[in-house]
Amino acid sequence: MPLERVSPGFKDISGSFLYNPLNNDIIALKNETAIARSIRNIILTQRGEKFFDQDFGCDITNYLFENLSDISADTIAGQIRQSISTYEPRVELKDVVVSANYSTLEFDVNITYFIIGIDARPQQLSFALQQTR
Repeated sequence: MPLERVSPGFKDISGSFLYNPLNNDIIALKNETAIARSIRNIILTQRGEKFFDQDFGCDITNYLFENLSDISADTIAGQIRQSISTYEPRVELKDVVVSANYSTLEFDVNITYFIIGIDARPQQLSFALQQTR
């Protein structure tokens, strides 16, 4: 019988650094929210942007300035898949779908994953990627 990882839970600090007025401590993100924030941070961090770990992140910013096409969307999906598989060991990817939205000139990203170690249904993270400059 294979061993199964069981986790007591996951905890991370909020990126807003707001504090809880009841205990004057920084607000914490827990379980599903903490992992979703981590995945989003991995995707939105450019390679070379994190000190002491130049390989951390995802190379999608270069593709945001390419022509909007299904080929660019597939390349972005591959980059996202590779980055999450490398830098987020708490999840098992089920699907990454990136589609070009020609009316708003952005890429719609939909990521489905399982959290390893806790009993939770498949999680889904959706957001849009667009040029910032």
